[in-house]
Amino acid sequence: MPTLRVMPMPSDANVHGDVFGGWIMAQVDIAGAIPAARRANGRVATIAVNSFLFKQPVFVGDLLSFYADVVKVGNTSITIAVEVYAERNRLQADTVKVTEATLTYVATGEDRKPRQIPPLEAIEAFSAGK
Repeated sequence: MPTLRVMPMPSDANVHGDVFGGWIMAQVDIAGAIPAARRANGRVATIAVNSFLFKQPVFVGDLLSFYADVVKVGNTSITIAVEVYAERNRLQADTVKVTEATLTYVATGEDRKPRQIPPLEAIEAFSAGK
């Protein structure tokens, strides 16, 4: 299942209908933060964009699907890989990979300072209601 699905609008593009890279970057950051916050069991902040590759242009009207997966968990940080696919010409179901990125988030407390990421077992127990 995609973490996020969105369709860029004319205000997200230049006069030629090409979607701004910065708009795509913002959506990738949102998509990456979702599994990071789940794994951190709370607030996270982006601390690094480790890699970002625009493989194909994105156009107004493309339906974008963002897939985000945890690739590494440290003491206070979580690295997430995000892949973005565009469904073009939706009647013909033409889908292409348009972007891939790796971002690192840091778990933060209410004071916005780094905090330890809880062990996976603690999160699973909390989710199970134990």
